[in-house]
Amino acid sequence: MHRRRPLRVVHCPVNTAGVPWTNVQALRRRGVDASLVVFNRYVLHPEADRSLELGTGFLRRQAGQWRALAELAPRTDVFHFVFGLTLVPQSLQYPILRALRKRSVMHYLGSDIRGKTPQQLASGKKAGAEIVGSYDALRWVPEATVIPPGVDLAAIAPVPPADRRRPVVVHAPSSRRRKGTEHVLRACEGLDVELRIVEGLRHDEALALYRDADIVVDQLNAGWYGLLAIECLALGKPVLTFLHDEARRQTEEAYGIAPPLVGVTADTLGARLAQLVEAGPAEWRRIGEASRAYAERVHDVERVADTLVELYEGLLG
Repeated sequence: MHRRRPLRVVHCPVNTAGVPWTNVQALRRRGVDASLVVFNRYVLHPEADRSLELGTGFLRRQAGQWRALAELAPRTDVFHFVFGLTLVPQSLQYPILRALRKRSVMHYLGSDIRGKTPQQLASGKKAGAEIVGSYDALRWVPEATVIPPGVDLAAIAPVPPADRRRPVVVHAPSSRRRKGTEHVLRACEGLDVELRIVEGLRHDEALALYRDADIVVDQLNAGWYGLLAIECLALGKPVLTFLHDEARRQTEEAYGIAPPLVGVTADTLGARLAQLVEAGPAEWRRIGEASRAYAERVHDVERVADTLVELYEGLLG
């Protein structure tokens, strides 16, 4: 489709896990006039082109949201909403965009859909397209397009596990309950490992700790992995996590590469971690090399950006 000016896309209204900001940067490298507008900056991921600084109070927040929509609509082709949120109430957001002949996308990132009913997710179907980050997430939004989260691989050089017998095991729970941290603590008891729990740090601070890891334990409940695991795959680390078999099969079929993550459950984590520790640095590095190759095939944000541009162009006809 030929256009005389750049495609104009606004990602909004939050920067959950830094995914929207990473996508915006990659889209800009493709000549897209992309920006990220958030309600308020997050402490751990403050990146955004503009924060509405909505503060507290219903009327004040609504005024700020409607003002932003009025400013953005005339100069936007596609509104790329994330985390199940829109700029103004969804009952009004989509009819207004249709009346203005603007296109929209609803991009789910995981915890915003997990365990919800079809009725709770019905409003997202009013968008022109829905996106989920894994085949596992299709359980909740079957009609969605699968676009795995991307990371800037040029900014994440591989750091293979160190040549040491006592490995550093990293676990970075956003929620100890949801990630199964109690099982991680129990699994490490009696093992000759140094367990580091990473919590409450800015992204750059956390990434520095991931670089020094030899083994990474992600989550034990959700059935698929998140951004922590993706960044550690890119770093060339072995990652242990709970994966649903069908989603693993679909991912391998779609991308032509088997997910190299070490599949565990809360019950098997202890034994599998002990085996991996006993195997030593050569095995950690072997798995880590497969981790990086998989990240390059599946989670390169440059590939993600190409897919997003195709999606936007399809919506615009």
